[in-house]
Amino acid sequence: MLDPNPQNGQKKLLYVFGAMLAIGVLIGIIASVASPS
Repeated sequence: MLDPNPQNGQKKLLYVFGAMLAIGVLIGIIASVASPS
């Protein structure tokens, strides 16, 4: 399971993690804006 090229794997993981985080933040903002106060 260990990647022979750790830098590439870490970069890919970082991109996936960053994308998931950004999507989560966007969903949170949209939900807070869309929900009536």
